[in-house]
Amino acid sequence: MAKKKHILYVQTSGVDSPKRLYSPFVLATTAKAMDIDATIYFLGQGITVVKKGMAQTVKEGNFPNLKEIMDQAIKAGVKLMVCEQSTQLLRLDRGDFIPEAKIVGAATLNDLVLEADGTMWF
Repeated sequence: MAKKKHILYVQTSGVDSPKRLYSPFVLATTAKAMDIDATIYFLGQGITVVKKGMAQTVKEGNFPNLKEIMDQAIKAGVKLMVCEQSTQLLRLDRGDFIPEAKIVGAATLNDLVLEADGTMWF
């Protein structure tokens, strides 16, 4: 039996760069619809995207607000991971993030990159 494909999306842009925030969620949701596992790893300023209350403040053009797109991705089974070292750098507490976002160490990103069939950075 063949191993299921997995795509890793790394979000480094934060809520101060709204045009860069939609793509990982849309692509990851599409991957899940294609029966491909998808993970979004938030790093650096990217962790602000999954801070409680922030996604609903982002809206671009005719797209729904980012929280609606994020909720669709979560419902589809996209995994969300937050770099613990980035939380320390930005002085955010573990409780500051949406419950679906798992706080993980830096080694997790290295493992994910090595195991993924493809990696995209935003």
